[in-house]
Amino acid sequence: MLGVFSSAIVSPPDELVAAGSRTPSPKITADALVNRFLQNNPSAVSLQIGDHAQLAYTHANESPLQPRSFAVKDDIFCLFEGALDNLGSLKQQYGLSKSANEVVLMIEAYKALRDRAPYPPNHMVGHLEGNFAFIVFDKSTSTLFVATDQLAKVPLYWGITADGCVAFADDADLLKGACGKSLASFPQGCFFSTAYGQLRSYENPKNKITAVPAREEEIWGAKFMVINLIYFFKNYVYVIIKNQNPYGGGLNHPCNQNKTIKFQWGKNLFLI
Repeated sequence: MLGVFSSAIVSPPDELVAAGSRTPSPKITADALVNRFLQNNPSAVSLQIGDHAQLAYTHANESPLQPRSFAVKDDIFCLFEGALDNLGSLKQQYGLSKSANEVVLMIEAYKALRDRAPYPPNHMVGHLEGNFAFIVFDKSTSTLFVATDQLAKVPLYWGITADGCVAFADDADLLKGACGKSLASFPQGCFFSTAYGQLRSYENPKNKITAVPAREEEIWGAKFMVINLIYFFKNYVYVIIKNQNPYGGGLNHPCNQNKTIKFQWGKNLFLI
């Protein structure tokens, strides 16, 4: 499956822009990317949504246990790949018929999220059990919502095309040829929403997500990781104390009295 969105819908992530700048590599435009997908998949279905969004998918080579599906309702478009283990209970929760499948469920779940604000998006995605990746585009509000399961059993990748569009696909090689090093694996257990303006972990929404440069020999330009700040700071403080105290000791050691440990994280200065 493939979703391509112009900068009028989503701003290219700074981390992917930086990755492409570190190692310049060939790219192609969004239209060329979609055309390449259609040429490689003659039975594929594609949609142009307004001037700023394109979706395409095919059933070719899909897993019978993780099929791809598409649906649209009330100007909400959804591509879904995978299967939900708790589909039955979720259909009851959202008042859907027994015949409803995963992609129909995701449209209804998104509508509930949109219309019941401030219902937290991490709650909506966190209730999904199974293997999945999905792309939801709400044409009426120009909102994009993308997510993967907690173990990334259904792969999803994102990158930036030559003309600055953000592309999502389940085929890394397809995006590699279009996005060069402005490419990364979409992090597991996370969602991206233009309504909330950033990438977030739905399992631990308060944890920071950071990107680190990938090794030169890797296909990616960057890797996104969820950082547990509490665990990180505890270990950081331990290392500082261990290195500065000649005779060991913990936070109550005399050497640590009246000591402030400073740690610079991005633009924020933390005092511990």
